[in-house]
Amino acid sequence: MNIHEYQAKQLLKEYGAPVSDGRAITKADEAKTAAGELDGPIWVVKAQIHAGGRGKGKFKEASAGEKGGVRITKSAEEAAEEAQKMLGRTLVTHQTGPAGKQVNRIYIEHGSDISRELYLALLVDRGSSRISFVCSTEGGMDIEEVAASTPEKILSFTIDPATGISGFHGRRVAFSLGLEGKQVKQCVDLINKLYKLFVEKDCEMLEINPLIVTTDGDLKCLDCKMGFDSNALYRQKDILSLRDETEEDPKELAASKYDLNYIALDGEIGCMVNGAGLAMATMDIIKLKGSEPANFLDVGGGATTEKVTEAFKIITSDPNVKGILVNIFGGIMRCDVIAEGVIAAVKEVGLQVPLVVRLEGTNVELGKKIINDSGLNVIAADDLSDAAEKIVKAVKG
Repeated sequence: MNIHEYQAKQLLKEYGAPVSDGRAITKADEAKTAAGELDGPIWVVKAQIHAGGRGKGKFKEASAGEKGGVRITKSAEEAAEEAQKMLGRTLVTHQTGPAGKQVNRIYIEHGSDISRELYLALLVDRGSSRISFVCSTEGGMDIEEVAASTPEKILSFTIDPATGISGFHGRRVAFSLGLEGKQVKQCVDLINKLYKLFVEKDCEMLEINPLIVTTDGDLKCLDCKMGFDSNALYRQKDILSLRDETEEDPKELAASKYDLNYIALDGEIGCMVNGAGLAMATMDIIKLKGSEPANFLDVGGGATTEKVTEAFKIITSDPNVKGILVNIFGGIMRCDVIAEGVIAAVKEVGLQVPLVVRLEGTNVELGKKIINDSGLNVIAADDLSDAAEKIVKAVKG
């Protein structure tokens, strides 16, 4: 689960990390009051969406020369005007895709005098199963671009959970970033606080880009992204309360309410599979046969007829789906339950696209009989390769 910049900065502030003062608004008439509560001489107005590249982004139907989603202003009145211009419009960045995201929140922040821009992040390193620090002197840039062009400018190391964080780690970061004097002590303090926040709040990613050195020689977190482990939200009620459902894909949101593992993709063949590994294999073979998957959907090992019905409805709600492949290997999951769910869903929402069903495993004969006796126009498949060939052929005509 991701949160907005202003929410991430509030968490940073609670843990004692240095951030600028700011105000978040959701209505245009709040802008002038919010801006007036901040001291100048610079006010920064930021669109709040769950995507990076806001400053370089463009609004749909933007006028010639109009700025992106981050704007520098020199008065409270100008800040309020810029905030009002951005609210309710769609911002397109390299991370949103061409559809963009609607700006429903604006963050007005006190400006900062910047001497240097640095990069600092914490994440879970799956290779070592440890928390990893990543830092670079190339702040303000996409870290992927830095990694590709100048990888030597990136320092990455993991923290041994048995010993935890220590002053050594903070000094290692400070020296790699070229910090000196009081900045080294500030960096050690910041690293300790960020690690504490990361562990206590079950983060999976915390990125500060840029971490700046001000003209006064102090460190400050100028921008921040945070993501949290969704599996730990049951014990993070305060974090869960920060969830902004308007930023999430409606289909993925609906799937989460039925405990379905769903991720929307850009293809044309909808997939309903049980088991993450089988789902990945199904997506791969669809590509191998010449088409593209429209989603990743794992209904799990203990799905009920209701869950299967909802999964089918989510797939058919995607206008890009031109065909559906149901691929079930019944171990814990029973093929007859899948069959009943598919039939119930088709009767409820209708079937406007080709449907291929491949069943194997527990109660497979009963599952096939249920589908065959349903009278539905379903294409049966014997194995995964056969199923992929049939659905791609049906979609391609």
